[in-house]
Amino acid sequence: MSERSEQVMIAVGYSATEWELLTGLPGRVIVVAARPGPGRAYSPVAAGLAGLDAVAAGRVFDSDLIRAVVAAIYARHDGASEAGVGPGDPVDLLAACRTAVRVLERRADPADSAAYRQWVQSVGARVCRTASAAVPDVALAPADRRFLDRLGGALALR
Repeated sequence: MSERSEQVMIAVGYSATEWELLTGLPGRVIVVAARPGPGRAYSPVAAGLAGLDAVAAGRVFDSDLIRAVVAAIYARHDGASEAGVGPGDPVDLLAACRTAVRVLERRADPADSAAYRQWVQSVGARVCRTASAAVPDVALAPADRRFLDRLGGALALR
């Protein structure tokens, strides 16, 4: 089965709105996590690139859902921005995460649901680790730690 036909088969189980939510969520996490803020002296470009690398890593995950989501993200070759990806409001992002959890509870295999939620969390963690690496002697900036804790809670990982 080709990657494209596998992606279509996975997406069939979701409404267009649900699929857009699942495929857009990793990008939204990158935007919010890479945003400069107090106590975050780093390059948002480097942090964003780390997030994109984390998304691309999903291509080799042992989850059909994650591989289909990554394929859908990369299939968007028209250069248009993703729906919902903009300046990035953390409150909206966390609400979207909670909605995604409910969608996954209804539609996804429990293993795929857990893998997807952990993968989205790992995207945020990779961005935050890159951001914190720019500050000497800091394992993870307090703002990044709070963000990841809130993200994990919204993804029902905590």
